[in-house]
Amino acid sequence: MPPTKGLDQNREIRNLPLTSLEVRRDPKDNDARKIVGYAAVYNSDSEPIAGMFIERIRPGAFDRAIKEKQDVRALVNHDPTLILGRTKAETLSLKSDEKGLAIEITPPDTQVARDIIESIDRGDVDQMSFAFRAQEETWIEKEGETPIRELVDVDLFDVSPVTYPAYTDTEVGLRNFEARQQARETQEAEAASQVEAELDLRLRSLKY
Repeated sequence: MPPTKGLDQNREIRNLPLTSLEVRRDPKDNDARKIVGYAAVYNSDSEPIAGMFIERIRPGAFDRAIKEKQDVRALVNHDPTLILGRTKAETLSLKSDEKGLAIEITPPDTQVARDIIESIDRGDVDQMSFAFRAQEETWIEKEGETPIRELVDVDLFDVSPVTYPAYTDTEVGLRNFEARQQARETQEAEAASQVEAELDLRLRSLKY
């Protein structure tokens, strides 16, 4: 079922500082201008989030969202009042390839669209971001290394050209990380308690 936009408590936003973004003219569509680029790149490690974990996107993380034709918007800076396109209206197309989530936006003839196109053409805006909800994730943890959160399958809300690339809305990821840490500590404590109980039982058997 497609995600419902709004007060979704599990909604997260990720901005990618190395994502290419540009405006092209489509000769097949009367030289209409298109905004193209990547909203996400696979197997690219983020900077440490809140100093606690690194995040990466697994290839295919967006495949289900695309197959289900989730109703994804193209916005400016994730502002729902600044809309550039929409998958339902076929003014936003999404494609998962070997590099990541490729996007193509056919913007409307509005002042908002003209402004962002001008900013992209000038190079003032050259990065993309995406809003999502993780449906499946895995954690890679090695002693002495920063844990890695891998996004395996996500619902997609919107993709956006962004002014400032920065990690925002990390509360969900941090909450998942802390829950995992707590579960592991509980498991280790239970294992230690079991070992202690077994040792105590052996000592008692030796006494008698």
